[in-house]
Amino acid sequence: MQLRIMKRIKKVHFIGIKGVGMTPLAIIAKQAGFSVTGCDVSEEFITDKILKEAKIEPLVGFSSDHLKKIDLLITTGAHGGFSNPEVIDARAHAMPVWSQGQAVGEFMKGEIFNRKFKGISVAGSHGKTTTTGMIATVLKENNLDPSYVIGTSFLPSLGLPGHFGKGDFFVAEADEYATEIKNDRTPKFLWQNPNIAVFTNLDFDHPDFYKSLEEVKIAFLKFANKLSKNSILVANGDDREILDILKNYNGNYVTFGFSKNNDYIIKNVTLKDTQAFFWIEAKGQNLGEFAIQVSGMHNAFNALSAIAVCNEIGLSREAIKKGLLKFSGSKRRFEYVGESRLGFKVYDDYAHHPTEIKASLGSFKKIYPKFKIICIFQPHMTSRTRKLIKHFSTSFIGINQVIICDIYASQREEDGPSFSSKDLVDAVNKESSNAIFLPTLSDVVEYVDKKRFGNDTIIITMGAGDVYKIAPKLINL
Repeated sequence: MQLRIMKRIKKVHFIGIKGVGMTPLAIIAKQAGFSVTGCDVSEEFITDKILKEAKIEPLVGFSSDHLKKIDLLITTGAHGGFSNPEVIDARAHAMPVWSQGQAVGEFMKGEIFNRKFKGISVAGSHGKTTTTGMIATVLKENNLDPSYVIGTSFLPSLGLPGHFGKGDFFVAEADEYATEIKNDRTPKFLWQNPNIAVFTNLDFDHPDFYKSLEEVKIAFLKFANKLSKNSILVANGDDREILDILKNYNGNYVTFGFSKNNDYIIKNVTLKDTQAFFWIEAKGQNLGEFAIQVSGMHNAFNALSAIAVCNEIGLSREAIKKGLLKFSGSKRRFEYVGESRLGFKVYDDYAHHPTEIKASLGSFKKIYPKFKIICIFQPHMTSRTRKLIKHFSTSFIGINQVIICDIYASQREEDGPSFSSKDLVDAVNKESSNAIFLPTLSDVVEYVDKKRFGNDTIIITMGAGDVYKIAPKLINL
């Protein structure tokens, strides 16, 4: 969009404003001084309270009536994407329309705000939200007042998931999914042009978009190749797929991991209930011991990547240590919800891919080796569950029980009923015989109530859908 047109933008409208990728953008736009409106379905989302706190009241439904005096429309890939009636009407009247992915890139560029940012993009199949939150927290705690876009509802160390700061840095998640699955198959992160890019890890996911792991790797390489000569890639040097990408990448990069071949090395990780401790070596220099106020081996590894980024931009180790200590997790990421009246502990986790599930449950087993581990899993998207069923089938080995609910359908997916959670239950039981099928969340609450689990049990609600909604109900049992 031409700069002269951007300068005329006063009012921005968001379609699908309740989405975790859209809410932060709306908050930033409002904080930057734009008039903000948005619409979505009436269903309750984890972002409802956030929007209310930001004093943004979503309109219900989709109608061209919402577009009066709008200068810019930003749309999600859900709710029909570019086929949404509001998008069609906006384009018919020559109104500028950005996708969510494009908006992140344009906000990071800064021209719409008459600013120029130093962008930090966090890409990867897993850990994007936590790593982005960690980096933003360290910058904030060192009075650098970054702008940021984080795909969650609330972070204790930051508050709202979007912020328009006065500082030079703009930190954002970089999503590899399609801009709009039917009409624009550009990976979202290709809209971003950061100064620093992070590759946390690489896995096969989004089978409705990518047909193979090789296609995912090609997309990540394209993103890496967008970096300028003065930019740097901070990459997981323990990840085989990322190492393959680095062989074909000629730009500047540093690596992080457990292996001694990395520039940034993590050692001696100790996990406790709500904390993790570890030592860091950076390019041969011992940076000492670090601590974070969240547990899990995967979270310690996320912290390593954040430390690498902050070290590369010139922060001292003491500044990084101080900042990381303030990070205490984000909503729906290894989140401790509370203890029930019966004594069992309840956690909530966003894990919805086999790799994430294994990492999360593995950490629970290490932290609570003498406890029964019960996982309430709500699969997300039929296409993902069907395509990755062999990997899902082994994800729950070693825990006492997994309760599998009906698949949570994504707004962006159109898939028939030929595959269901019962197929996943059968696959899991071939590997570990610990799965049961309970179709609805109310069925799950009733089951847990009847079982009367006690203080020797950990219950985890897990998935990218609305399974989190029953966690408070479990607490009250």
